[in-house]
Amino acid sequence: MHQPIMNEANSQLLTAARNYVTDIFQHKVKPEFVFHSMEHTEDVVEACSLMADRYQISEEDRIVLMLAAWFHDVGYSSGQAEGHEELSVQMATQFLQSRNIDESIIHRVTSAIQATRMPQSPVSLIEKIICDADLYHLSTEDFKARNQLLKQERENLLGHKIDKKEWRKSNIQFLTQHKYFTDYGQEVLEHKKLNNIALFQKKKELKKAEEAEEAAVAFPYTATADTTELDAQTRKNTERGIQTMFRTTSNNHFELSSLADGKANIMISVNAIIISVVLTVLLTRLPFYPQYTIPTIILVLVCLGAMIFAILATRPSISGGQFTEDDIRQKKTNLLFFGNFYRMRHEDYQWGMNEMLKDREYLYNSMIKDIYYLGVVLARKYRFLRIAYTIFMWGLIVAVIAFALASILPEASTTAPSNTGSQIIDY
Repeated sequence: MHQPIMNEANSQLLTAARNYVTDIFQHKVKPEFVFHSMEHTEDVVEACSLMADRYQISEEDRIVLMLAAWFHDVGYSSGQAEGHEELSVQMATQFLQSRNIDESIIHRVTSAIQATRMPQSPVSLIEKIICDADLYHLSTEDFKARNQLLKQERENLLGHKIDKKEWRKSNIQFLTQHKYFTDYGQEVLEHKKLNNIALFQKKKELKKAEEAEEAAVAFPYTATADTTELDAQTRKNTERGIQTMFRTTSNNHFELSSLADGKANIMISVNAIIISVVLTVLLTRLPFYPQYTIPTIILVLVCLGAMIFAILATRPSISGGQFTEDDIRQKKTNLLFFGNFYRMRHEDYQWGMNEMLKDREYLYNSMIKDIYYLGVVLARKYRFLRIAYTIFMWGLIVAVIAFALASILPEASTTAPSNTGSQIIDY
């Protein structure tokens, strides 16, 4: 395949980006970064170009991919490896804004850069390509030399030598857990990477009693977000305890919610019956018993108020029902609640759930968020229920007292007939 010809503006933009990044690495990135150097950036750009040709992506996608590849490591100019992606995003944004590039393009470029953060979390094809390109060296023949550069870089940053056994152990663990995201990576690169794993495993067996903490500090990559160092049995017991906690808490919330709905249903039914009786029976008698007018009004208002708050307690509220790729990548959306996905296509929801299931932290955070908002809804229900029952209790007492007083006190409008000043005319 041949690389498609770009228009003049895009070609000039990539040339300017390459010159800008080259200047950054020559004058601002410390020489201690022997691995994350201009050579590594050029390798990533070349790998991105190769996979872009394979997938025959559009010119806009290609320009986004190549810009992200050029800028993804310029954040090392801060002198720190941790958090360099944020600075890379800032520098890429400033560069592109200074050239009046469309905001949608800038957003896609910065999202692709952020996707390379370890553990990698790509969403779109562009992000998957750059993530695979960033670790393309894992499947190359010069992997051993590149790995030595990475070891030397970490030693420069840590200020001490890294034990060879620990470094080899960390490499084997990372290489074994790492997976490529693109089809090309899985079909072509994965096989070559397995050969490099075999090179490590052929060496002397590691001692099981080696300290794991030093290895975690020394080796900069982690394939998963779970860094728990418990042994297998302890981790299994911990997982069971966590699952039991989530299950018990959720069941308690659901039972309390059902109880609240039952109480609200009782309140609505009782007050509806009372209002029906008042409208059909008592109102027809008021012309004959006018002293009961005020007590009747009090009773109707009390029942109506209690019903309104009981209905508010059971009245559902639903959110927008949609989420975006960025919401999933940034772990903002709780896919366990139907209100966040009911307007999405089945394919999009299935993809989002698969991404969540891959990330233990995202999954547990979603469950925690689900329990939290169940509690918020429960608090709202019981607050309205308390108001409804309070209105009904005190209002019913006041209404009964009013009916009692109306029946005991004489009718104010009733007066004895008087003959004074009146004459009966007899014809």
